[in-house]
Amino acid sequence: MSSQPLLQVQGLVKRYQRGWPNRVTTFCLEADFQIDGPAIVGVMGANGAGKTTMFELITGSNLPTGGRVLVAGQDIHRVRYRERDRLALHYHQSYQVRSFTRTHPAFMLEHAASERAHVHLFDEPQFNTQDGYIGFMLDFFRRLRSEGRLVFLCLHPNEPVHLDIFNEVCDRYLFVHKDESRVSRVMQAGSLNQLARDARVRHYLGKLAPLADKAA
Repeated sequence: MSSQPLLQVQGLVKRYQRGWPNRVTTFCLEADFQIDGPAIVGVMGANGAGKTTMFELITGSNLPTGGRVLVAGQDIHRVRYRERDRLALHYHQSYQVRSFTRTHPAFMLEHAASERAHVHLFDEPQFNTQDGYIGFMLDFFRRLRSEGRLVFLCLHPNEPVHLDIFNEVCDRYLFVHKDESRVSRVMQAGSLNQLARDARVRHYLGKLAPLADKAA
């Protein structure tokens, strides 16, 4: 395992624009954070806030407008397209093979320095509440962490069991939200209880906010 931080998101910006010649920005995400070692990170935020876009940028399937993503010290957007899943994997409900935006010919890109992904991103997985499935999945996340991997678990909490899942396995949290200027930003917290102290998070959680207050 590399001595580098597992994930560095440095001055990351993704901007979508439309119109010509007067370009109008329709979406903007800005993120800057670092996670040094193995962990399970809970991610939440309203629909359209930019969670999936952030995951796509981390896995290299989406091209940033600015900034960079380092996985175990390697710039994922400088790695050969077909080798990026050796650094980071994005699991999604509607997972499909994406066609990468090829900005560089293959000979200009690096080989991935790892054979197994360091970062695993689970984007709103379906949790079957029967037959011990939740326990199976949580054990799987823990096993990845014990093997030195970084796990992101994105859920949209709409019932208490979702907060229970977060509280059971997550070491830290990210909340993706739009600020007053409609720019999507990423807020960090070390616990669910700490995260729920923010008014924006409480508004997002709604009736579940008091349950987050009681979390560890």
